[in-house]
Amino acid sequence: MKTGHLSLIGVIFAFVLSALIWGVPSSVAEEKLDTAKIEQLTGARGTLSKKEGVFKVNVPRTDLEVTVAGVKVTPPMGLTSWAAFQAAGDQTMVMGDMVVLEDQVNPVMDVALENGLEVTALHNHFFWDSPKVMFMHISGKGAQEKLAAAVGKVFTTAVPG
Repeated sequence: MKTGHLSLIGVIFAFVLSALIWGVPSSVAEEKLDTAKIEQLTGARGTLSKKEGVFKVNVPRTDLEVTVAGVKVTPPMGLTSWAAFQAAGDQTMVMGDMVVLEDQVNPVMDVALENGLEVTALHNHFFWDSPKVMFMHISGKGAQEKLAAAVGKVFTTAVPG
């Protein structure tokens, strides 16, 4: 074999090895996300980061009147639920943070778990908040439509009306 062929084989091997180690480039990964379908199933508008290959949907909790130490808190200040989707091989991953009131924790958690999502954390972000606001982290991996539908059910349960 000629030296040129060995170099070409080496370059191909390095590219394949890199793809296996670091995954699919984000431009390829984002093409696998059906952003319109995700928006439809979640009931939320989203934004695509082409650089990261991530599509993030947001649901501002405009229905809440929250104060922290007497100061009114608005959705951009930390009262927005979100879920981010990314292609992972032939599947999709989702991670998110749900803004819930204390009395919503069990119903929202039930819906998440019943629809195949994992609840990875439940905590607060604020001290002296009224009413008490909790943050529930969710995650999942699987079929994009199933995950988006599950997130949509969680959003619907967390945000009444």
